[in-house]
Amino acid sequence: MPDLDKLTALIAPEAEKLGFALVRVAWFATGGQGSDEPTLQVMAERPDTRQLNIDDCAALSHRISDLFDELDPIEEAYRLEVSSPGIDRPLTRLADFADWAGHEVKVELAEPMDGRRNIRGDIVGVDGETILVDDRKSGRLTFAFSNLGSAKLLLTDRLIASTAPINIDGAEEIENETLTEDQQED
Repeated sequence: MPDLDKLTALIAPEAEKLGFALVRVAWFATGGQGSDEPTLQVMAERPDTRQLNIDDCAALSHRISDLFDELDPIEEAYRLEVSSPGIDRPLTRLADFADWAGHEVKVELAEPMDGRRNIRGDIVGVDGETILVDDRKSGRLTFAFSNLGSAKLLLTDRLIASTAPINIDGAEEIENETLTEDQQED
C-alpha cells in the first residue's frame, strides 16, 4: 500500500492551485466495477460550494496524473478516481465537524470508548481537538479527533435542505435545445 500521507502532501498543493480543498485521499486494494486494480480515490471540493463538477474533476485528475507520471510515487498499477465528496460525505477534517454541526453523523472510532466503537447522532461541534455528538442512545458524547476511525454524514431531509444547490448554469439552454419548435413557442 502506498504512503497516503506522502500522496496527500503531493496532491493537496495541486488541488489548492485549482482553488479546491482536498477532502480525502484513500487507497482501496481492489477497484470497483469488476477491476482487480487497486484504486487511488481523491475527493476534493470547491470551498464556496462544497462541490466539484465534471470539469473540475477532470482538471484535478489531469494535474495529479501529470505529477505522478513525473514522480512515479506508486509502484504498482492502479486506477485514479477523482470525485466530489457528495452530499452524504465523509468527514475527515476537524473543521468538517464544526462546519456540519446540527447534522446527523455515523462515526466509527479507532479505539472503543466505554465499550463502544460506533456513534450515531447529531454533531454538536468541536471544542479544541474534541468532537461533540449528541448520540441517540447515550446523550452527549465527546471523543478526541485523534480517535476518529471514520465518519460520514447521513442523508436526511435536513441535510438536503441545507446543501447548496448544484450549479445549474446553462441548464436552461440544454432544456431549450431538447424542445421542439412548437414546444418552445408555448
